[in-house]
Amino acid sequence: MSRIEGRFAALRAAGRKALIPFVTAGDPDPAATVPLLHALVEAGADLLELGVPFSDPMADGPVIQRASERALAHHVTLHGVLDMVAAFREQDPDTPVILMGYLNPIEAFGYAEFARAAAAAGVDGILTVDAPPEEAAVLADELGAHGLDPIFLLAPTSDAARIARICELARGFVYYVSFKGVTGASGFDLDAIATRLAEIRAATSLPLGVGFGISDAERAAAVARIADAVIVGSALVRQIEAHPGDPAAARAAMTGLLSEMRAAIDAVPAAAVAEA
Repeated sequence: MSRIEGRFAALRAAGRKALIPFVTAGDPDPAATVPLLHALVEAGADLLELGVPFSDPMADGPVIQRASERALAHHVTLHGVLDMVAAFREQDPDTPVILMGYLNPIEAFGYAEFARAAAAAGVDGILTVDAPPEEAAVLADELGAHGLDPIFLLAPTSDAARIARICELARGFVYYVSFKGVTGASGFDLDAIATRLAEIRAATSLPLGVGFGISDAERAAAVARIADAVIVGSALVRQIEAHPGDPAAARAAMTGLLSEMRAAIDAVPAAAVAEA
């Protein structure tokens, strides 16, 4: 059982939903990342999604694009991100860590070598935004051989065949993008999300996480009623921009927001948790 699978099993047994924050590795500077990850866990994160900075992050809106730019200005590389995960693991052997990024750095690394290095660093899952299921089997096999869960995105436009194929390849959980667009945009429709999640549940027993557009505690609680995990990114990363030159203040703002979301999710009635 992977760390991701184990964490979701424990949450299910406790009648709780997962809260998964996203931050970009190396933003606002490399020294801030590991302390921030620990702070997010203390604030209520069940799993962590760590973005690998990339020069052309096509799925990300302006907030996370700028986060990548800040990290790249410090020359943060995929190798450096793995070093950050290894440093995080020195104090936290339990919290699952998912790397989110794009295929080019992994291809340059080499699939097999990357999978070995990621597993050795303590990574648990890999989400590659631009690796469609038709082209992801080789990478998924390498990840699986090293105990890493391949995480895939499903969108409102995914048809039944795409849903079936992704659910066949995916491990850990399936990430549903709540609307057509990039991270941080608007367009949230809870009824439409619930309908699509029901369709996906018919194709898989994996937990379903929902991300994109979750900006506050109220919306996090609403998603927790229908999904297994609430994923939040831009609302957190925006706090780094709001506190330029002050990583401690940014961290305090991010953990404060995450704590509010944790409390709101935990206040969802047990009946709603059981039904999702």
